[in-house]
Amino acid sequence: MKTLIRATGLILAIASAGTSWAADIKIGEINSYSSLPAFTEPYKKGWEMAVEEINAAGGIKGQKLVVVSKDDGGKPGDALTAANELVSKEGVVMVTGSFFSNVGLAVADFAKQKKVFYLAAEPLTDALVWSKGNDYTFRLRPSNYVQASMLAQEAAKLPAKRWATIAPNYEYGQSAVAVFKELLQKARPDVEFVAEQWPPQGKIDAGSVAQAIEAAKPEAILNVTFGADLVKLVREGTTRELFKDRSVVSFLTGEPEYLDPLQADAPVGWIVTGYPWSSIDTADHKKFLDAYMARYKDYPRLGSVVGYSLIKSAAAILERSKSTQVDDLITAAKGVTFDTPFGPASFRAADHQSTLGAFVGKTAVKDGKGVMVDFKYQSGSDFLPSEAEAAKLRP
Repeated sequence: MKTLIRATGLILAIASAGTSWAADIKIGEINSYSSLPAFTEPYKKGWEMAVEEINAAGGIKGQKLVVVSKDDGGKPGDALTAANELVSKEGVVMVTGSFFSNVGLAVADFAKQKKVFYLAAEPLTDALVWSKGNDYTFRLRPSNYVQASMLAQEAAKLPAKRWATIAPNYEYGQSAVAVFKELLQKARPDVEFVAEQWPPQGKIDAGSVAQAIEAAKPEAILNVTFGADLVKLVREGTTRELFKDRSVVSFLTGEPEYLDPLQADAPVGWIVTGYPWSSIDTADHKKFLDAYMARYKDYPRLGSVVGYSLIKSAAAILERSKSTQVDDLITAAKGVTFDTPFGPASFRAADHQSTLGAFVGKTAVKDGKGVMVDFKYQSGSDFLPSEAEAAKLRP
């Protein structure tokens, strides 16, 4: 009888160890803080505010949520080093974050090889959840496919038939152009693409790019540049009248972190995805906006929304999970619903893509500053392929 009691106790102890929750629940976070501060500084403020809110409300299953953050410098190798340190030395239960698509793909492969849960924040390449998707990787932001679908829907209404593209020459830019082309030509078979420019990320020669595009005489332009490259392209293109009497469709340009540096030089009439923070009239966003401005004495950027929503989604997964074991986290993440400043969203079970949406509108200048006007919010679920179709796109 004593032997049976001891054996039963041992079994219970092992079972308990497999489902126990540590005094602090640590998650890892990696991003390109030193290489893209315009986005990552507001992003960090967003996730820090979310952590504070979660812990003030009792934490995760009564335990404190702790985020251990590292900078990858925009380099896949540094991101892998950071991920390995977070898992092996810090003992985090999941890895989150990333900005650049090539970095996100590297961390996703790490997650697959090491069997670690990875919740990607910003990487937009469709490969992350489709052609190179894996069981361990989930993605928060609306993908290239979703944003391209929204923009192509608007672009198809334009009379333009001759298009040119300008995009950074790495995974994000390449995949964004490819899917936009596919979707626009599907909607408008009469459209042709007559020129492409692929400047290196962060090193655009805007004058040469503008000259090459002008030489092709397109009727419309797709732009995928962002950050400092976007500023240089807009100013040089405006000086050379590249955008005069031409329609421009542009990924991300309506985000304040990219519009703000342009001030009164911001383009007018571009069709963009972005974040019109000062004009969104919903209860979810007002609550977020008021809390953010009270804490930081500054307005949020799109990065702020991404960082905040990232931690809210991670917390929802942890709350739903039976344990911090990776298999339980994966099970919990499939179909989980979480709150964001744009309203509820969820992770699809079939491809691990979130249904978070985006705002589509036009750029304008108001009071000497670039803004979004004529915008509408569109849910990612309205533009993603069905879960059955998406499942076929995965390995």
